[in-house]
Amino acid sequence: MKCVGILGGMGPEATVELMARVIRATPASDDADHVPLLVDQNPQVPSRIARLIEGRGEDPLPVLIRMAQRLQAAGAEALAMPCNTAHHYAAGVAAAVDIPFLNMLEAAEARLAPGAVGLLASPAVRLAGVFDAVLAGREVWHPPEDQALGLIRQIKSDGATDAAREAFAEMIALVPVPQVLVACTEFSLVAPQGRDTVVDALDALVDQIVRFAQSG
Repeated sequence: MKCVGILGGMGPEATVELMARVIRATPASDDADHVPLLVDQNPQVPSRIARLIEGRGEDPLPVLIRMAQRLQAAGAEALAMPCNTAHHYAAGVAAAVDIPFLNMLEAAEARLAPGAVGLLASPAVRLAGVFDAVLAGREVWHPPEDQALGLIRQIKSDGATDAAREAFAEMIALVPVPQVLVACTEFSLVAPQGRDTVVDALDALVDQIVRFAQSG
């Protein structure tokens, strides 16, 4: 079983949720059957939203590179980053190490049916064009910026409350196209499970991690 390094802390609860989903997704009859994870839970990664939306604050990339290199030095054989917005810096992170980077955006797009998609994500994702390459050629609907950002901040502050779940359900109800891509790991904490029309990027990353760990 191969070891995967996690660039975490963006946010902390979403990183813990990723780990829990990896455990649930791994066929196991004993401890040794589970995926070895090295987790750098670093809530001090500079704000991606502040940098990409407001143009202020420290550049997250040098911090992410240091995390990636620490994980490689500690024995990680691949890297995963459970933050959609931080994938704006994915190319720079991947170039700084000699191990594979498991790209959550590409894994999520592969789960979508053809056609239009409602992209439920941080406004920074749209403004920085984080998904532009993988969703090229599709019609993409974005939620109102104030609604999305307000809910992200609410979840970061209060967690996955019933109120946050209700607010997310209201956001999904606004989507005017048949399928939804949950592309914020805060939203993953409150997104409905088991709907064919809802693709969660965090689940796509979980599948990548498990497949890589079990390969070879």
